Amino acid sequence: MPWQATLGTDTTSMSDTVITKRRLATLVIAALGVVYGAIGTSPLYALKECFDAANHGVAVSQANVFGVLSLIIWSLIIIVAVKYIAFVMRADNKGEGGILALLSLAFPEKRGARSTRLGAFMVLFGVFGATLLYGDGIITPAISVLGAMEGLGEANRSLTPFILPTSVAILVLLFAFQRFGTEKVGRLFGLWTLVWFLALSILGVRGILTHPAICSAIFPTHAVEFIQDNGWNAFRVMAAVVLVVTGGEALYADMGHFGMRPIRLAWFSVVMPALLLNYLGQGAWILEHPEAVRNPFYSLCPTWALYPMIVIAAGAAVIASQALISGAFSLTMHATQLGFMPRMIIEHTSEMERGQIYMPQINWLLMVSCIGLVLGFKTSSNLAAAYGVAVTITMSVTSILFFFAAQKHWNWPRWKAALVICVPLTIEVIFCAANLLKVPHGGWFPLAIAVSIFILMTTWKRGRQLLWNRMKDATLPVDTFIADLERRERLRVPGTAVYLAGNSDGTPIALLHNLKHNKVLHKRIVYLTIIVEEYPRVSGDDRIEVEKMEAGFWRVRGRYGFMEEPSVPEVLKLAEAHGLEFRESETTYFVSRETIIPSRRRGMARWREGLFSVMARNAQSAVAFFRLPPDRVVELGMQVEI
Repeated sequence: MPWQATLGTDTTSMSDTVITKRRLATLVIAALGVVYGAIGTSPLYALKECFDAANHGVAVSQANVFGVLSLIIWSLIIIVAVKYIAFVMRADNKGEGGILALLSLAFPEKRGARSTRLGAFMVLFGVFGATLLYGDGIITPAISVLGAMEGLGEANRSLTPFILPTSVAILVLLFAFQRFGTEKVGRLFGLWTLVWFLALSILGVRGILTHPAICSAIFPTHAVEFIQDNGWNAFRVMAAVVLVVTGGEALYADMGHFGMRPIRLAWFSVVMPALLLNYLGQGAWILEHPEAVRNPFYSLCPTWALYPMIVIAAGAAVIASQALISGAFSLTMHATQLGFMPRMIIEHTSEMERGQIYMPQINWLLMVSCIGLVLGFKTSSNLAAAYGVAVTITMSVTSILFFFAAQKHWNWPRWKAALVICVPLTIEVIFCAANLLKVPHGGWFPLAIAVSIFILMTTWKRGRQLLWNRMKDATLPVDTFIADLERRERLRVPGTAVYLAGNSDGTPIALLHNLKHNKVLHKRIVYLTIIVEEYPRVSGDDRIEVEKMEAGFWRVRGRYGFMEEPSVPEVLKLAEAHGLEFRESETTYFVSRETIIPSRRRGMARWREGLFSVMARNAQSAVAFFRLPPDRVVELGMQVEI
């Protein structure tokens, strides 16, 4: 399975090269909403879960509160500030981040080269890590909205029955709004989240003033003593502590939208101080008011501020959900471009930002899943039992991939890469092991989602490889076909015929079928192959490759990155500069549509062949995917056994 990477610079991405102070401030505010929405809403439920006696029996005492807060503080420092901010974000793939981009850095095998066993395994390992983000994307909106709406019960017990229907209504509106995109309200996201972080800070200071000694929880000795004193219960608490770093993966995944510098500034100037102040404030408030442990965040609010805080929290939860939903759209598009998912409908919701897309199939599946979680689990505490498993595995996968990427990217010796990543990875493995205890209580859900999507992705990838091999056997070399054509006189009609070809060295089967049935050829015939590279974007100079052949034949290769959308008309217009005449009104596009027939031939299990056949039938047509004008397209069907 080939992977090819073009490495970015060591310290800055392309979006960081030239940036004014005003532009930097704008990007910092925007990053607050998109990048830090998920991790910013964790104070709604994280500390509460750490003292949930029903799950792990940790009592509210000064030693325990100090110990838990120390674990929270150092988890934020080591995993987010050190691992992601200081190191992982430096491993950019042409300015882009995310687990798939890191995978291509870690194993930059050249196209056509044979993969090593380690490389092939790690590719599958990385893809599985990416699928876990879907489970995270489903749980985050549900737990964030529920956590915000539970403030209604704190404000007025009589409003408790309205928590579930209100949460469902917000989720329905959230997903219904996706079709309009986030362009119109995108600027408000950062400002709203800035207000949210300011509110977190103010509430945190209010709590700290009631018990100033809580600030000493920053010393790691409290965490060590807590682990020593509580043993097994301390291990179980780790499953709740990890909730404070959920959303950390977004820092790396969204790097391409904002650049490294704005994300770093937003973290150190706003996000990290606000989170630390609020967690310390909640801990201090619990020590002074032990009964507040049932919901320390809203208990910390003055009575007069409860309803305004619920509104602010609901907005922050929606923003956090938006970031995960958009991430699911982007991940699906990247997987499609890399050949792991069938073609799907992609709608652009902004004329200015390519990254703002809408995928209706993914959107409605997420909505149904989120509403099902809310109705099934009913409370954020119950949902917390399902949250964390996917996140910790994803973070561990990122750490392992970074170990290999650092050696390829910066030529680090193995010991240096291991030294940098060993502490964060050790903590993540402990978090992961603790969260595995949640599997019987709901943690199975994100794992089931990830495994299901992994099966779909690997089945599609393997099925396309088998289909490629079957069709390659049926094609003729271009030189052989042209030589045979020159020996036999064929009727040539005016115009240009463009044949989409998966194999640029072979004659498209659609051409052979057209010649067999219609007995004619166009005067100008273009073999056009779209190649999706394993790096995010392709520069204009490398976009196309044009070769003029004999007898009016042309061979054109268009290259796109996995974050770009291919466009056949765009490639043909660019080919004009290389001598290929292109007139839309005189051009006919020929594409083949294969009907997959499962067989007993060696390849995949019969059930996977059947699954691949269903996926192929429901894939978006090549006409829409490659932006072909529908009234200029001829589709030729054929049956292929795999």
